[in-house]
Amino acid sequence: MQIIQDATKLANPQRNVCVAVGVFDGVHLGHQQVIRRTIADARQHSALAVAITFDRHPSTVIAPERTPPLIYSLPQKLRAIGSLGVDAILLIRFDLAFSQQSGDVFIRGLVRDFGHIHSICVGSNFTFGNKRSGNVPLLKTLGQELKFIVHGLAAVSLDGKTVSSTRIRDTLRDGNLDPASQMLGRPYSVAGRVIQGDKLGRQLGYPTANLDVRLLALPPNAVYAVQAEVSAKTYEAVLNIGYRPTLQHPEPQLRAEVHLLDFTGDIYGQEIELTFVEKLRAEQKFASIDALKAQIGHDIVRARAVFA
Repeated sequence: MQIIQDATKLANPQRNVCVAVGVFDGVHLGHQQVIRRTIADARQHSALAVAITFDRHPSTVIAPERTPPLIYSLPQKLRAIGSLGVDAILLIRFDLAFSQQSGDVFIRGLVRDFGHIHSICVGSNFTFGNKRSGNVPLLKTLGQELKFIVHGLAAVSLDGKTVSSTRIRDTLRDGNLDPASQMLGRPYSVAGRVIQGDKLGRQLGYPTANLDVRLLALPPNAVYAVQAEVSAKTYEAVLNIGYRPTLQHPEPQLRAEVHLLDFTGDIYGQEIELTFVEKLRAEQKFASIDALKAQIGHDIVRARAVFA
């Protein structure tokens, strides 16, 4: 699978292209429906299946104050899209200049740069372009002129409610990880790069990797048993999400710290993906560091029992 940032760089440009367009945060069941329809179109018409998405949430540029936390990091999103079987992902840099393009200009540019588009697939309510000027009716008008087919797919429902990134964020915030996993079509996971921490875990005898999760939607502060994937290997692990109230820091910051069981090594700068298995306990304040250390030991014993 190719990941390109310019449509003219697509391998085998003489073939027709079927494209799916979306933000695709979480790559949930609704997104999967759009991408899979594109792949089916491409296979039927000997075309290339291309998913088009953006390197950040559009709100970060258009309305920063309303930017939602992301369900997936960018690398995680790209992996999820790629796993569905597309031939390529066009990853567009969403900056101020791009945000000022009209929907009409955007689509005409894609047709020009790809050479020929056989079909475009989006969610029926998807809008794009400056001032939301692009939508399914515009695509159908342009499709008649530029000779491509348009699929505007209705939303997927689960338990009588529409599957959406917003609904998944809400379920995560409420700690309902099973419904979130059902809407994602895979077990809920979070991924982040390992950054420098204060090495407190190492001092306590339980070294932890501190993950950069500043832009991500997270479940409630708590201790969780998780499966940790790093460098293509999977480890059983214990994750703490919270503000570490026992330390009484004057300016506490949200931390996501994971202790990999039976692991030694330096993983600074690497990405870890954590798949949630079970909540072990809520975040709590302990009377002393020694009490905290003892509880971490209990958490690890309980996590091992969960994995067993």
